[in-house]
Amino acid sequence: MAWNAEDLSRIIEMAWEDRTPFEAIEQQFGLNQTQLVRLMRRELHASSFRLWRARTAGRVTKHAALRHPDITRAYAPGQYKPR
Repeated sequence: MAWNAEDLSRIIEMAWEDRTPFEAIEQQFGLNQTQLVRLMRRELHASSFRLWRARTAGRVTKHAALRHPDITRAYAPGQYKPR
């Protein structure tokens, strides 16, 4: 799927965020984890991709099913303020 530059930037930003689960990206953009990994591999420099994969591998906060049940949001309440 082709993304405009703004959506692509937002997807990559969400993927890098520690507390944004893969499921939130799938819900908002329709990319499952496998598709997201492919997109990140394609869009990032090889070294950046390796850093991202190492950062997300096994991280509890990147998987909604592993998160504490009291956490139902994908981002901090003050994270996105109106411009």
